Amino acid sequence: APSGSANNSQPQPSLAQKRLQQTQAKVDEVVGIMKVNVEKVLERDQKLSELDQRADALQHGASQFEQQAGKLKRKHWWANIKMMIILGIIGVVLLIIIIVSLIN
Repeated sequence: APSGSANNSQPQPSLAQKRLQQTQAKVDEVVGIMKVNVEKVLERDQKLSELDQRADALQHGASQFEQQAGKLKRKHWWANIKMMIILGIIGVVLLIIIIVSLIN
């Protein structure tokens, strides 16, 4: 009968088992880190998607602003032309009145 059987009532893990446990712990740690990284990448993708939508909306708004600014510019240009024509007509009428009054 082996006399050492009383000492082996709780078997000690072998060196290979310890290494396997350590390796498994490292793998679990890496898996945890990778899960966090994947979550961060997904969050980043969501934020980039939202930013892209906001950029599209801003581009659309800028395009509308540019169109409205062009219309306003033309409107004021025509208003200035009309004012010059009116002032020109008034000037011609005044000139005619002055000439007629000098002749008489």
